[in-house]
Amino acid sequence: MNRWQACLDALQASGRLPSVAAGVLQGGELVWSGGEIATSYRIGSITKTMTAAAILQLRDDGLLSLDDPIGSFVPESGYAGATVRALLTHTSGMQSEPVGSWWERSPGVDAAALLVANDGSGAVAQAGDYFHYSNLGFALLGEATARLRDATWWEVVSQRLLGPLGMRHTTCAAPAEAAQGYSVDHFAGTLTHEPHHDTGAMAPAGQLWSTVGDLARWAAFLASGHLGVLGAETLLEASRPSPPAADYGLGLRLLDVDGRRMVGHTGSMPGFLASLFVDPDTGDGVVLLTNATTGLDADAVPALFLGDGPVPSADPWVPTSSVPTVAEPLLGLWFWGNSAIEARWHNGSLHLRSLALGKLSDIFEVRDDGLVGAWGYHRGETLHVVHRADGSLSHLECATFVYTRTPYARTHSR
Repeated sequence: MNRWQACLDALQASGRLPSVAAGVLQGGELVWSGGEIATSYRIGSITKTMTAAAILQLRDDGLLSLDDPIGSFVPESGYAGATVRALLTHTSGMQSEPVGSWWERSPGVDAAALLVANDGSGAVAQAGDYFHYSNLGFALLGEATARLRDATWWEVVSQRLLGPLGMRHTTCAAPAEAAQGYSVDHFAGTLTHEPHHDTGAMAPAGQLWSTVGDLARWAAFLASGHLGVLGAETLLEASRPSPPAADYGLGLRLLDVDGRRMVGHTGSMPGFLASLFVDPDTGDGVVLLTNATTGLDADAVPALFLGDGPVPSADPWVPTSSVPTVAEPLLGLWFWGNSAIEARWHNGSLHLRSLALGKLSDIFEVRDDGLVGAWGYHRGETLHVVHRADGSLSHLECATFVYTRTPYARTHSR
């Protein structure tokens, strides 16, 4: 099997990802892609790299300086004194999220409402104290972009960045062929639809949808630049650490992968995770998209695909449609003494996993309306479900092993 396909399969299985798509670049060219490559996924904070590129284009066009306060362009902001550079590098000291309900899971508001709600009182530090990731900061950068170009933020991004790069499948709203975003139930493995809200004025922080092919073009651009968008010198500037942020540049994540310096970003939105990183020196990179709220270590993707280490094998994960009646009450947290054990339904069987070790310990299958060990120490043993006199679930027994919903009674010593 192709090693890159094996990497993709391993991530799908271990992360319980409903669908996944990936692409590998060598020398700035997409040389392999696998999974749902024609499907659009939400890219989350990879959007920030595009907002940053629009700001750097404004700087190169002489319309702003990175040391200008954002209030020069958005005077009604409660963070008017924060510089453009501080917003790009997440060192302004402003809070991470806008005031109000969770913006990623709520219908967006317009810029006027966002600016009124965020009056500056939410600051967590002084400018330059430390790196503190701020989605709100990129909303302000997007608003400045719109005002300086006399167009919407999306019009600027689509016309001045995506158009010249041929990224025709990157959109502001979900296209017809978009993946549905899902949250995977931790214990049951069932799928819950996540919302696909338009984020309004927060769009510059995480709104966009894209495909593997389009993001491969973006990765190649981040590596070498493009005439009429941004030059290589500007991208090199964006790829340098911005103290006190040791691993963040001007809107770009900086990642060390086995001694290789890579730039890009990760992304998350309800129902979606994404990873895009490229080596500016070689043009080698990886793009990965999936429609799950959790389950992917996006930082680990480049090392897996670009390394030469062993790839773990696993059976593909299949979402659960229903949990058998005999197993459903058993899902959740159990204790063997003081040792925490989780019981989850996975690919048609009950899995027990040690939380302390992070390892699978036993698998039980449904046989004749009971549960019998199919793998692990309890193979061949019956898992007995013990009820109280009132019919409520008391504990589980397998051989002499007893699993309870609470740990051993706590004792105190001097």
